[in-house]
Amino acid sequence: MVERLKTPKLAEAIAGHLERLILEGVLRPGEKLASERDLAERLDVSRPSLRDALAILETRGLLSTGREGTRVTQFLAGLTDPLAGLLQSNEAVTADYFEYRAAVETTASGLAAIRATEPEREAIRDCLAEMETAHRAEDPTREAEADLVLHRLIYAASHNLVILHVMRAFSEMLRRDIFFNRTSLFAHPAFRDDLLAQHKALGLAVINAEAAAAEEAAHRHLKFTGDSVEKTRRDAERADLALRRLNRSTLLGS
Repeated sequence: MVERLKTPKLAEAIAGHLERLILEGVLRPGEKLASERDLAERLDVSRPSLRDALAILETRGLLSTGREGTRVTQFLAGLTDPLAGLLQSNEAVTADYFEYRAAVETTASGLAAIRATEPEREAIRDCLAEMETAHRAEDPTREAEADLVLHRLIYAASHNLVILHVMRAFSEMLRRDIFFNRTSLFAHPAFRDDLLAQHKALGLAVINAEAAAAEEAAHRHLKFTGDSVEKTRRDAERADLALRRLNRSTLLGS
């Protein structure tokens, strides 16, 4: 006798749908969901069923509800926060960070060139335009933010969910200057023009579906950025040492 399949409860089906949207990156960590009433209308479900579904996802650690509403949790924070503390205390790990990014982003960029949809290519095109505008305005904070957005767009366009979530978590650490000060890099006269040219080469290769060129551009960009950060660090160390030597008299007796 064949056992009848049980239809999942509506709340479980709604939870499964929302969970998939989180997995696919449609709903992103930190984002606030629409109000219960609006979300129920958009999903065409009852509010009690939606409420039960949200509770299911809260128990899974994917959503949190407070006075301001329901948000997607930073569900990788349990991994990245302790890791950030470990990495931040060791300057030597910055080179390892860039080595890791080069390995992953070279692949991600090639995949994005092959798999990106037309709306994703258009979003990358818009991001490059924003980056150029920020560059002309000599606004390093704005340009650094456009840099972060560009790389995240490429992660998404790779259509690899592991790359998407892991690299988004790393990019959030980057935003917090765990590895280096991004804004100062875009403000540095010796680097800013090269960084813009490299980002344009990478973005255009993805837009034009040129996988090999995208991989090469990503690798070259990350090698340059890693080398530039290391040069900046060494220059700062030399300046500090020179200052200590010049002020050595303050440590000596008369």
